[in-house]
Amino acid sequence: MGIHNYFKSLSDLEHLFRLPGKFKYQSHTVAAHSFKVTKIAQFLGTIEELAGVEVNWRALYEKALNHDYAELFTGDIKTPVKYATKELKDLFSQVEEQMAKKFVEQEFPEELQSIYVERFKEGKDDTLEGRILSVADKIDLLYESFGEILKRNPEPLFLEIYKEALSTIMEFHDMNCVQYFIENILPDMLSEEFIPYNELNYMTEMIVQKYEKK
Repeated sequence: MGIHNYFKSLSDLEHLFRLPGKFKYQSHTVAAHSFKVTKIAQFLGTIEELAGVEVNWRALYEKALNHDYAELFTGDIKTPVKYATKELKDLFSQVEEQMAKKFVEQEFPEELQSIYVERFKEGKDDTLEGRILSVADKIDLLYESFGEILKRNPEPLFLEIYKEALSTIMEFHDMNCVQYFIENILPDMLSEEFIPYNELNYMTEMIVQKYEKK
């Protein structure tokens, strides 16, 4: 019992697959997703820092590394379902946080409980670091769906996920890192060969233009 169970649970994240129940050419685990989101958040934070914005790196790394740990208790919920309504999203978040809190209270020494209850929260808040996490999380989701589209996966869900992920990223279009992503990275993504160019390119342009006009 105790921290031993926490350390064991980290390996369980390697067997928790994202978007379960759908055919995918490449499967992604929650453990791999957390690593990629942390790397992306590091890059986005660097862009913000170069633009003169002060970044709390400790907060950013802790949020990125831990943001999906609670999925160990609930499993991964497909994005279009989880974000169907704000009420549903809030409900999922509350369930995840309560289950993580219960785990911490059972397994962690009392002096560490408040620290880890806070760490295991989703982390997407109104702070700069929470906003960077929101963007990094959706960039990785964008690339996961893009990879399936690139491989000609016929499942329409991946176009839906791509659209939702990019739309969410564009909600943060005032951030330096998002402007950098739109101007320097997204064009390279769309220049990849062997993708259904017309549909994906048109969808991307419409989403970007919608937010740039705001």
